[in-house]
Amino acid sequence: MQGSLFPPSSSGASSLPEATVSARERVAALRDAIAAHDHRYYVLDAPTVSDAEYDALYRELRQLEAQHPELVTPDSPTQRVGGQPLPEFPTVRHTVPMLSIRTETDTEASGARAFDARVRRELGLTENDPPIAYLAELKFDGLAINLRYENGVLVQGATRGDGENGEDVTQNIRTIRAIPLRLNGSNESIPALIEIRGEVYMRRDDFEKLNDRQLAAGEKTFVNPRNSAAGSLRQLDPAITAKRPLSFFAYGLGEVAGWALPETHGGLLNAIERFGLPVDQHRRRALGAEGLIAFHQDIAALRESLPFDIDGVVYKVDSLALQRRLGFVTREPRWAVAHKYPPQEQFTTVQHIDVQVGRTGKLTPVAKLSPVFVGGVTVTNATLHNEDEVKRKDVRIGDTVIVRRAGDVIPEIVAVVIERRPEGARAFEMPRQCPVCGSLVSREESEVDAYCSGELFCPAQRKQALLHFAGRRAMDIEGLGDKIVEQLVDKALVQSAADLYRLTQNDLAGLDRMAEKSAANLCVALEKSKYTTLERFIFALGVRHVGEATAHDLAQHFGSLDALMAADGDALIAVPEIGNVMADSIRSFFSEPRNRDVIAALRAAGIHWPDVVVASTTSGPLTGLTFVLTGALPTMSRDEASHRIVEAGGKVTGSVSKKTSYVLAGEAPGSTLAKAQTLNIPVLDEAALLQMIESSASPKILSQVNS
Repeated sequence: MQGSLFPPSSSGASSLPEATVSARERVAALRDAIAAHDHRYYVLDAPTVSDAEYDALYRELRQLEAQHPELVTPDSPTQRVGGQPLPEFPTVRHTVPMLSIRTETDTEASGARAFDARVRRELGLTENDPPIAYLAELKFDGLAINLRYENGVLVQGATRGDGENGEDVTQNIRTIRAIPLRLNGSNESIPALIEIRGEVYMRRDDFEKLNDRQLAAGEKTFVNPRNSAAGSLRQLDPAITAKRPLSFFAYGLGEVAGWALPETHGGLLNAIERFGLPVDQHRRRALGAEGLIAFHQDIAALRESLPFDIDGVVYKVDSLALQRRLGFVTREPRWAVAHKYPPQEQFTTVQHIDVQVGRTGKLTPVAKLSPVFVGGVTVTNATLHNEDEVKRKDVRIGDTVIVRRAGDVIPEIVAVVIERRPEGARAFEMPRQCPVCGSLVSREESEVDAYCSGELFCPAQRKQALLHFAGRRAMDIEGLGDKIVEQLVDKALVQSAADLYRLTQNDLAGLDRMAEKSAANLCVALEKSKYTTLERFIFALGVRHVGEATAHDLAQHFGSLDALMAADGDALIAVPEIGNVMADSIRSFFSEPRNRDVIAALRAAGIHWPDVVVASTTSGPLTGLTFVLTGALPTMSRDEASHRIVEAGGKVTGSVSKKTSYVLAGEAPGSTLAKAQTLNIPVLDEAALLQMIESSASPKILSQVNS
């Protein structure tokens, strides 16, 4: 995935109708699904859906948010690139964000024409104007990397991470021989500072040799070149990375100082190549849509013979001046697009249909397939999503099916070949009891998914629930990763989150790969996590449909956990952005005696948080005003600023909408500021807020905030 050359710019947007309840529910469901897929893909390197399925979810969410901008929240996948740094590596903040580019999934010629038409429209060109010049490149299947050179010397290598913050993998980057430690050129020609962005990947022949060595050593083989490249670069021991045959292609820039940029993207790649970095030779300058179509077709013919994997091509407006003029929309440049190829398909048979139980208790049918080689890997599983999907496709045990794989490990079943159905092929039925814990399985009339009712006591849910509870945005228990949680649950040391706080250093030191120091550090992290905030605690509980923004709104509205636990449906619906489905989910969670027992045990273990000030019923200088906070303030924390606003009669919410009165912005405000500018929401700094509170005077609105 490719990063950006210039930071995003804002643009205006017209008012759109209020979201319906069904739209809110669908947006919430899409965000939960995309967040889960992002975690597996970017953090665990273990994707479970195809690119096509993920793209469909993302497109639907983006379309809904475009129709209902009041539903856009800071924690939406559309407001960020996706993924997060691994905790073992130091964090690197990208001065110029490594944004993603839009994906054109129409694999025919119309995909290129649609992009060209969109660019021409944005530039105000007519059919009489000459064609736009593009630079067409390959879309590599690897891991995006930012290389920082100061005075020509490599000083840092960082992963893309979430686009804003990546992982410092400098020592591992230095083991890749394709990446020069010093740039070519004279002191006068080399920039004082330049960040070169590109893709770390593994060639197919190198991948095969690596797996041969793994087999000979009796070790686990890798699934595909992309995952092996990502895993190799994230090794904590650079000596291991050095043994992995990694390669690199450059495709763009990040931060630059002391260097005059060329006029075109093609000229930029030529300059990077002269610095001594590898740039793919298949790139081509293309004129207009027809030039893009020709490139797409030519590369498609070469795809199988390439020495490395690609899943499409990338088109970029060649002129850097036009790139600046086109700018960005939220997380994507308007001047670039990725154009994918048709996914590959194969025939195989369904040997069995198993049911997996997820963190929330969701039951997912998974087809166990006869091994088949599709898209460069051997696949044996295909998700069937839910019972309705199985029935819609009429997938039965013993069927011959068409399997499609579009760059991911887990493929999709496109269709059943009815003509090959054997006699006695068995239809699938969702079990009435959880296959893991034996609890009853339920399915709400309004939902397509079935759920285990075992909640916190189902082992399948328990592990993921504990990982969610310990997550960085929840209780932030550093060091409590999946390997540790798995052992704690499997050895019956932990039955619920409350049991974490009963663990001793001796308990932890007895786990595999847990030394005395690591055990002591985890004990310290557990103790530290006892002091949290109400909104973090609510989010950590893992209530269905309740994300970070909703947890924030619940904490601000009710002010205490007891008030929230006692709230009925009417009281919950009174909270902005909460509809009937979410209210029912929250009420059901807190009505369950076993959940209340766990919460009581957590509080008894010492978990506590500062008081939350609820907006006064009496009038104040900020009565009737709604604020959204973003960025780091000069003298106050965001919690302190929220306190001041609420005490003055105002309200603090977690996302910008048309109902927002002001956005309070500090340093590095992120995408919230861009959203506010799009909706023409006034932006304040800390001094202006204090002026409003203390004097009731009209604030000085910031016309610009440095981002």
